[in-house]
Amino acid sequence: MEIQLDRVIPTYFEKEKINGSGIWDKHISFNKGQHVQVIAPSGSGKTSLIHFIYRLRNDYSGSILYDTTNTRNITPDKLSVYRQKKISIVFQDLRLFPDQTVFQNLELKRQLDPFHPELKIKEMCERLGIASRLDKIARICSYGEQQRIAIIRSLMQPFDFLLLDEPFSHLDDANRSKAMDLIVEECSVRNASMIFADLQLVDFFKNGVVYQL
Repeated sequence: MEIQLDRVIPTYFEKEKINGSGIWDKHISFNKGQHVQVIAPSGSGKTSLIHFIYRLRNDYSGSILYDTTNTRNITPDKLSVYRQKKISIVFQDLRLFPDQTVFQNLELKRQLDPFHPELKIKEMCERLGIASRLDKIARICSYGEQQRIAIIRSLMQPFDFLLLDEPFSHLDDANRSKAMDLIVEECSVRNASMIFADLQLVDFFKNGVVYQL
């Protein structure tokens, strides 16, 4: 799978936010297996970009293509297939089911299109230090714990692209490193890409593809 951005500009942006951007108003292709980080300060449109690519929002000019198909033309049924099999996401606001347990949040996602057996849930939670929270209601978990839940949830499905919107903002260095290691491993298993939007450069990308938004 390939994702193409063809001169995408948020319709609500002032011109000065576009000038000098490495992404807005450019033609860019993201290919399966390629890891990309998008760096920008708050208010530069990182979340907008992730939402545009995931087709949560359409308030932009230009085109976004999944392979050769303009995302504006994808039917709801076809879009649901892309989201189930091709594109996974960690939202900045996480979007967990707050009154379900941690395990239920993860298992509900896994059952939609299982990539891993159920036992992988506990294994990943142990790696990220939240195995003791599996039977707890999600809303009583700390924000950092909820971020780790959201990361693991995104890894329960098959994908060609993993979209990450500031996924480590409430994690310390040790937990950030563990989470990144897990994400990289899971992308490698699928030969998948990550598109990682954050405020600053992550060590993993120092020799990789980096765009200043």
